[in-house]
Amino acid sequence: MKDFTKDATSLLELVGGKENIKAVTHCVTRMRFVLVDESKANIKDIEALPSVKGTFTQAGQFQVIIGNDVSEFYKDFAKVSGIEGVDKNAAKEVAKDN
Repeated sequence: MKDFTKDATSLLELVGGKENIKAVTHCVTRMRFVLVDESKANIKDIEALPSVKGTFTQAGQFQVIIGNDVSEFYKDFAKVSGIEGVDKNAAKEVAKDN
């Protein structure tokens, strides 16, 4: 089991901090964020993190590609952020506002 605490802490800061996150969840390979203001996400620096394979936005969700370790990354992200994630359907509902 890998420790993603450092990258998770950096990702939290680079998406604009806890106050910029409306909802967060994950799927098989990606972290899925619904952000208050997507322009606060520093895409260049996010994509430079060792754990990140890329980013894109789809259906109001800012998605960060982590790969097969995303569930472990998500657990570390939840610990450092203090944000309780939501299920995919709840994130989709929140994303409709974007």
